[in-house]
Amino acid sequence: MEFNKPRGTRDFLFEDMEERNYVENTIRNVVENYGFKEIKTPIFEDLELFTTKSGEGIKEEIYHFQDKGGRDLALRPELTASVSRLYNNNLQKSAKPLKMYYFGSCFRYERPQAGRFREFWQFGIEVIGGVPIYNEAEIIAMANEALTQVGIKNYEINIGHLGIIKGVLNQLNISSQQQTAIIASIDKEDYELLDKLLEDNDISSEYKNIITSIINIKGSRSDLETLKQLLEDIPESFEALENLDKTLEVLEVFGFDDYVVNLSIARGLDYYTGIVFEIYVPDLGAEKQITGGGTYNLTALFDSEKVESTGFAFGFDRIMEAYHRQNIQVPISSKPKVLVIPVKKEFKLNAIEVAQQLRAHNIVTDIDLKGKKLKKNLSYANNHNFNKVIMIGQQEVEDETVTIKDMDSGCQETISQNTIVSELLK
Repeated sequence: MEFNKPRGTRDFLFEDMEERNYVENTIRNVVENYGFKEIKTPIFEDLELFTTKSGEGIKEEIYHFQDKGGRDLALRPELTASVSRLYNNNLQKSAKPLKMYYFGSCFRYERPQAGRFREFWQFGIEVIGGVPIYNEAEIIAMANEALTQVGIKNYEINIGHLGIIKGVLNQLNISSQQQTAIIASIDKEDYELLDKLLEDNDISSEYKNIITSIINIKGSRSDLETLKQLLEDIPESFEALENLDKTLEVLEVFGFDDYVVNLSIARGLDYYTGIVFEIYVPDLGAEKQITGGGTYNLTALFDSEKVESTGFAFGFDRIMEAYHRQNIQVPISSKPKVLVIPVKKEFKLNAIEVAQQLRAHNIVTDIDLKGKKLKKNLSYANNHNFNKVIMIGQQEVEDETVTIKDMDSGCQETISQNTIVSELLK
């Protein structure tokens, strides 16, 4: 009987994993350089954790089930809710800010299509507590640096602030439910629905023009000046506008100013309170968004103290798709990668001893224990990116030497076994 992988999942072979590990480790190095530490949460959680965050409708989009004890559980569809649960369980009393990151697989039951799978990966970061303006600037600068280090090109970072539009709606005493619908229509760029919602809520033409002016801002930091006079009589919106301006000022001190101010970015979820940002790679076409994030107050959903969080999650598979479309290559390592070849089968034990000597010094080493001909071994070494080959024959065993061949230059030399490590690492 032949078994196939489940629909919407993938197998990753050797070269796939080499690329994915390189990208993952590159991002890890960047975020750890910014002082973030890794956490890990369960791959399944109580179903209620996700329905509390996203509503009962999410049941249609996720894998959920009852375990043998009758408990309602779900495979995690994202990691933000799990991080908030972890914070509530373990870290409420910890000194703030808490800077953490996570990497793991998530699951959604949806129709598989280009760029969308039922099992996918997220690499995310969260800052809980602290000063939002500085947290926001730091994580956006960090996201930019991570993509730069990976080698992704031609991406666009769009930054907005939900507090600006929410301030207008609060001034008009629009209900929370209607605000969510209005913001969701902006998020989906469904401006026909937006017009209807504004009409249904009896919003005057003056305030319609203000809302239109806000969501039409797409440019540079200087474009915010055009809104200041418009919003000076709406204190909450004006304060949010000032906060956005300060965040962008700090972001530029972090060394990044190649962003787009885009006030039409929205999140259709109530707990987002401040900055929102998205990163697009136009090369990906319709599925161009690789990151979404912002400042939110998710912990309040779980009966804990109110504390603002700032975070984002890379759609790791989208990054890998951009990696491939832009034809980025994993850099060739300068570290030695060695294939040890016993010239005849009677020298296999000698080859094992040499290989173990190298492995003890963290040198990547493989051995031919099958007994292939020398020509086939050299071809194997060349095809699998071994930069050094060590050959052991009768003369080498008698003299306690080895012959090292450099696969790049083709040069080879015979050296004492005692100097192999120093020769390879010089």
